[in-house]
Amino acid sequence: MTIQADLIVLLPELILAIGAMAALLIGAVRGDKATKFLSGLIVLLMAVAAYFVLTSPDAVAFRGAFVADGFSRFAKVLILLSAALCTMMAQSFFEDEGRVRFELPVLIALSTLGMMLMVSASNFISLYLGLELQSLALYVLAAFNRDSARSTEAGLKYFVLGALSSGMLLYGISLIYGFTGTVDFAGVAGAVKASGVGIGLIFGLVFLIAGLAFKLSAVPFHMWAPDVYEGAPTPVVAFFSSAAKVAAFALAIRAILIPFPEAIHQWQQIIVVVSVLSMALGAVAAIGQQNIKRLMAYSSIGHMGYALLGLAAGTQLGVQGMLFYLAFYAVTNLGVFVCIQAMRRGGEQVETIADLAGLARTRPRMAFALAALMLSLAGLPPLAGIFAKIYVFLAAVEAHLYIPAALGFLASAVGAYYYLRIVKVMYFDEPARPFDTVMGRGMGAILVLSSLFTILFVFLPGPLVEAAGTAAQALFR
Repeated sequence: MTIQADLIVLLPELILAIGAMAALLIGAVRGDKATKFLSGLIVLLMAVAAYFVLTSPDAVAFRGAFVADGFSRFAKVLILLSAALCTMMAQSFFEDEGRVRFELPVLIALSTLGMMLMVSASNFISLYLGLELQSLALYVLAAFNRDSARSTEAGLKYFVLGALSSGMLLYGISLIYGFTGTVDFAGVAGAVKASGVGIGLIFGLVFLIAGLAFKLSAVPFHMWAPDVYEGAPTPVVAFFSSAAKVAAFALAIRAILIPFPEAIHQWQQIIVVVSVLSMALGAVAAIGQQNIKRLMAYSSIGHMGYALLGLAAGTQLGVQGMLFYLAFYAVTNLGVFVCIQAMRRGGEQVETIADLAGLARTRPRMAFALAALMLSLAGLPPLAGIFAKIYVFLAAVEAHLYIPAALGFLASAVGAYYYLRIVKVMYFDEPARPFDTVMGRGMGAILVLSSLFTILFVFLPGPLVEAAGTAAQALFR
């Protein structure tokens, strides 16, 4: 392909890249007073990019380093939707805090750009470049509230551990290149098929999966998640738990399934262990948490374990279940973090579960929405969460992973306790002092849409399931 044809394939990413640089220049000239305009501009650019993602045909660019297909299309739309909503949440949050800064929407846009490049990467070099572009912006976002010691600590921890995981990932890539002679996913798959899986390649796989597991906050590389979730600003945490999780999983799917189909028996064992440990830790460690953001961190670790069951299956049904699970999880978490962002009393953010006491009597609509979202995360019927778990469990059973599936079911039952505890606090405890104000229209709209998706999904599951199936099929042609 010519360079012009390559750039056309890359058009959605170019729109976001040029828009982010333009926003940075506008912010540098006009200062923080341009933040609201820049947030709207970034949201608009993400909508335009999503349109071109949906309408662009399947293609490859830059000699196969970048691929646009049904799988990347599904992941990118979900990433752009999550990022746009998180940008709106961030603008509202920092306006309430009285500390708006124009860099925030620019950083979200640059991180989203890295995520889009990640999910379309077709060799390990483009994969790493996209991953680092995403990570560098996320490091700054985690410490964005520089007046808060907790936020600064969160950003520093995430940076140090993220740099370590990136080094592990890069070392794994270098081993894979050394033992296969190529960094292209298709070339690695051909080399493995021809020469088999040697001990050196297994070491490379271990380091690769370790680096990816950090981005997923999966056990035993989860240690950063509770502190970052607790310390980072709430809309930034929402961004971590929605767009960033979708991108990391899409990256893991493509970077493991495409280059190593002949090594499934080697990497499947690692993924199964990581999945089971994540489900177990997420179910147990969240029980004693009093800070709701910290609880959501452990919830995230558990849910990443459930989703990893789909990857461990290594089948088209498993990938379809994973993609559906990620869509459910991203949408549900955005609604939960809108509720957490609305927990303000006396002009200050409050974050303990006890602050939700009696919410059903002081803010009945918010309590109903949050209860529905929590019950969906618990996997209780007939809400959307039960369908997501059924899909990944069925994929695991079909792949004869009976014990991991059974352990996942048990972990889900144990984990339901702390979601039900939040519902109990809202509906049966004596009311605490009411929160300051009702959330704004934008935040209310996000919460309504998230709640409706969770509650009404049972009546119209077809479109999302079919979209996930089409995306998964693109990887198994």
